[in-house]
Amino acid sequence: MKPTLKTLLAAMVASATVLSAAATVQANERLLIGSTSSSSSHYGYFVAVNQIINSRLDGVSASVAETGATVDNLRRLSRDQIDLGLVTTNTGYHAYQGLEDFDGRPVDSRLLWVYTVAPQNVVMRQDADVTTLEALEGVRFNPGITGSATESTTEAVLETLGISPDYVRGSTTDVVDSIKDGRIMGYAKSGVGNKLDGSTMDIATFTPVDVLSLTGEQAETLRAEMPDVAIVDIPEGAGDGIPAYTTWAFGVAVHAHPDLDEEIAYQIVKAVMENPEPQANAFSAIRDADLAEMTLQVGTVPLHPGAARYFEEQGLEIPDALQPVE
Repeated sequence: MKPTLKTLLAAMVASATVLSAAATVQANERLLIGSTSSSSSHYGYFVAVNQIINSRLDGVSASVAETGATVDNLRRLSRDQIDLGLVTTNTGYHAYQGLEDFDGRPVDSRLLWVYTVAPQNVVMRQDADVTTLEALEGVRFNPGITGSATESTTEAVLETLGISPDYVRGSTTDVVDSIKDGRIMGYAKSGVGNKLDGSTMDIATFTPVDVLSLTGEQAETLRAEMPDVAIVDIPEGAGDGIPAYTTWAFGVAVHAHPDLDEEIAYQIVKAVMENPEPQANAFSAIRDADLAEMTLQVGTVPLHPGAARYFEEQGLEIPDALQPVE
């Protein structure tokens, strides 16, 4: 029995309805991005990333959620509550490997890109006569503000290197005042890109300071024994009269849920890498930064396959530790 014209038309309408429904689903792909407190400059960065995604990716709608930053975002990723978000590279490594706070409870997230690096600068009063990290032994020293990633990382680094300062705890304000009046000889403080941070510059206004450098042997020890941190070379000029030095660092990255669609991940990374200006306007520390190079140097967990595809297309070599995994 031959189909009538009416039957053919009905079939065409039904087929068009199915295709339309499929297109609607594809066009309404919604992503939720976990960031941090809205008072942070990093929140502004994620607003800029969100705008890039919404303006550059067809069929994808993204929004930003204010969260408790790294640990909260990792937990949300594990519960499928967000699709991507801010994760520091050291804590991301711990979560992926099931170490420290994530002992027995690993969180599988995949690296998209690193957008800034936080060098951990060991700043000392010049009159402390401490010019090497070994000379910190027994010296009154603040490893970072209480409860911070800087504090825990500094202590782990110095323990790995066999160095035991006389640790003094406190807030940034307390520590800065104590260094100025000589009650503490120095502290560890995150830098801003390749520059010393504001509190260090404040100290340097009143008290000449030095920044200590890792030796080549110490750098190799940390590379071998602490894969959760990166080793970075800071060029001359981090502050007035500060020569080039080498220190440890962790990055601030964007991680994704491992089930994020590969094509969407590829398109997001491509859009972010090729539209730096809105990001720099929102977060000045990344101006003139090479995000791709930073990602491959500082990342600590495997790349999402979509991100790896983009970097490979640019002719970049992906380190073994960052190769995508199933």
